[in-house]
Amino acid sequence: MGKISQVSAKYIVHTKIQIEGVVDRPDVIGAIFGQTEGLLGSDLELRELQRSGRIGRIEVNTDVKAGKTDGEIIIPSSLDKEETVLVAAAMETIQRIGPCNAKVHVESIEDVRITKRHFVVERAKELLKQLSDEVLPDSAELTEEVAMSVRMMEICEYGRERIPAGPAVDESEDLIVVEGRADVITLLKNGIKNVVALGGTNVPNAIIELSKKKIMTLFVDGDRGGDLIIKGVMGVCDVDFVIKAPDGKEVEELTKKEIHKALRNKIAAEQAKLEIKDVASKGDMIRQINRSLNAPAPYQQRRDIRSTPAPPGRPAARPMAPRPAVAVPKAAVATKEQKDKFKQLLEDLIGTRGAYILDNTLAVLGKVPLTELISTVRSLKTGMYAVIFDGTITKDMVLLAERAGISFLIAMDTAVKQVETKVTLLTAQGLQ
Repeated sequence: MGKISQVSAKYIVHTKIQIEGVVDRPDVIGAIFGQTEGLLGSDLELRELQRSGRIGRIEVNTDVKAGKTDGEIIIPSSLDKEETVLVAAAMETIQRIGPCNAKVHVESIEDVRITKRHFVVERAKELLKQLSDEVLPDSAELTEEVAMSVRMMEICEYGRERIPAGPAVDESEDLIVVEGRADVITLLKNGIKNVVALGGTNVPNAIIELSKKKIMTLFVDGDRGGDLIIKGVMGVCDVDFVIKAPDGKEVEELTKKEIHKALRNKIAAEQAKLEIKDVASKGDMIRQINRSLNAPAPYQQRRDIRSTPAPPGRPAARPMAPRPAVAVPKAAVATKEQKDKFKQLLEDLIGTRGAYILDNTLAVLGKVPLTELISTVRSLKTGMYAVIFDGTITKDMVLLAERAGISFLIAMDTAVKQVETKVTLLTAQGLQ
């Protein structure tokens, strides 16, 4: 097939041959020309057709097995279809090739133009897809890009404080209050125009006045700063609903789906107050326990027995023997296998704000959100060997681990020095 000129040929005749003996390729070619000579008249003489280029080079492929020869004859033709089928039918009149009997059968006549047309169509599809994907942007993409740029241009300044805001603050009955300018831009990108920013820690007078006239929803980041803003704003504004971003995320980082999900899950302001109060009371209780645990023993003044005489009628007090020093247990040392296991689990937690709790065989007892880690450790009390979490090791967590008998705390970073605790503290950097 590689030697046939596909430019001039319109048809290709595929013919099978079966020979009762062993012959060479020249024998087959000679039989083709010799046994069809004069069969179809002078106009369809194979030699003349080949000289004029209306029949291409005849290819013969043979294979000898067990004393017999099988093969294929390929004849390219630029004749019309009627003349081509006559030439093909003439091939089946060949009965002997060399000294051997032979049987010739035309299997198919291929229309080269159909094959080319199929190639052209398939290639055109590929080019069209490439053009659509890489060159021509979709009309919907163009529309969205233009609309987004328009929404970006819609950010304006509101009130005397000139705080960042969307264009629909005045005409909308609802108002969404966010922390900063970047949050306003994020909401505008996603089609939310009734938004205004605090622009700082102090609540602007414009927002205080708006809260009296509109249904106000406070949308804050999912961190402790967000809780502080909720408390501060609710102290001076009439807040109706509160929304918090997912833990560890800021409003400006949210996707369109996350923003709309958060808006659907908004809670009443009174419920938000109770939740913040509950969290604060738990934090105060933990800090109070930690202060009591870390407080030094009360100073007891010792009387000098040698200088103070014993009261009459009472024997003299015997000097108190000094107390033996209490040995502080040393922190456990992690083996290489343990470090590899800790490193693998810590990498799995990156960005999840979650925590793994392991037993002494390093089997995972459970995975919990970081916000529920302290309550989970308190409820389990025993059986915990290591805790791995996506966060920073704090003094509160260390004290809780000591009381629960945990040997290892593994996190991204630590705010506690190893010399301050018997719990082994490991960080991502220390596991490298």
